[in-house]
Amino acid sequence: MENLKTKDSYLEGKKIALGLSGGIDSVVLLHFLHQHYPSQLRVIHCNHHLSEHCDEWHLFCQNLCKSLDIAYTSIDLYLEKSSNIEENARKKRYYSLSCDLQENEVLCTAHHQNDQAETLLLQLFRGSGVAGLASMPKQKPLGKGIHYRPLLEIDKSQILAYAKRHKLSWVEDESNKDVNFRRNFLRLEVIPQLSKVYKNLTKTLSRSTKHQAEALKLTRELAMIDLKSADIVNNQGRIQIKPLIKFETHRIKNILRYQLNALQFLAPSDKVMHQIIDLLHAKDDANPLIQWQEFEIRRYQSQLYFINNNQPKDLKKCPFQAEFEKMPNFSIRYKVEAQRIKLPGKTHSQSLKKVLQEARIPPWERGLLKMYYIDNELQAMQQLGRMEHAD
Repeated sequence: MENLKTKDSYLEGKKIALGLSGGIDSVVLLHFLHQHYPSQLRVIHCNHHLSEHCDEWHLFCQNLCKSLDIAYTSIDLYLEKSSNIEENARKKRYYSLSCDLQENEVLCTAHHQNDQAETLLLQLFRGSGVAGLASMPKQKPLGKGIHYRPLLEIDKSQILAYAKRHKLSWVEDESNKDVNFRRNFLRLEVIPQLSKVYKNLTKTLSRSTKHQAEALKLTRELAMIDLKSADIVNNQGRIQIKPLIKFETHRIKNILRYQLNALQFLAPSDKVMHQIIDLLHAKDDANPLIQWQEFEIRRYQSQLYFINNNQPKDLKKCPFQAEFEKMPNFSIRYKVEAQRIKLPGKTHSQSLKKVLQEARIPPWERGLLKMYYIDNELQAMQQLGRMEHAD
């Protein structure tokens, strides 16, 4: 959509959820969507409880939706104090919105061309690569639906003109004037100065993000070609190190970034990426670990394991637990040092450590495996199956 005068063909026939803050951008988008898709629309408001006026904004949004007969939901978010409150608020907001989205529903947010220009400069000053410089995509998967930005090619001046023409009311967030926030600093001080020298600056910067998005698409297509040609990722989603290291370093990094993005991991810094490259060349018997935020990469038996510690664990019960837990004198235990077990069909007991190694179970998972006992007799163990008791 290049203007606010015609319908957005992408939204035809779709269920729409609008993220409404109460600011001018989202109020304009609400008015536009209500005019063209009234029966397809509902509204979600996120209350971050960061301003003394937050409850007033909630009431404004609620009353506005009531006057338009639009379904309204408010989500309360409570944030811990941190040095990067903007980023934490954004993450929590989108997580909550993704959880609220229905199947195939489109979440619309009011990001516009000027926001895109600011995002590009923020990413540039952070030293970001192609993925960061591609900035905000027009649309991407989110939860069970799609996150869509219909105003991304609309300049702020068009939004202001639309609000004036339709005599709209909105709320002002006082934090938008605080230049201690980097985005505000760019918007209020840097971009106005640059615009005096470079005409149509926001449009030009927005065009650059499109070029970066095309470059990003090419790098991901190359990664897919490399992954397929060398059979690098196995059925468990682990990377096979031996075929990976046959590529040059820049291609290896591209493959790793592609895989991390596919797993929805936060992109690693240059420092972390260098550590991952070093990890590829560790000794075969090494069990090294790379960590950044909640993410981990481990190496075991020439494979890379990708672990998200914030991801919910599999809550399905082991079938052996379901079988034994109703029996009398049932207990769950975990392995101990120098423990020996006896597998069915074996004449002698074996070291549990050796059995776990032969089963290719990573060392960091072994201590978490449940062992099921009846009357102090070992009956079965997660991932290994049934067994006979041994010392």
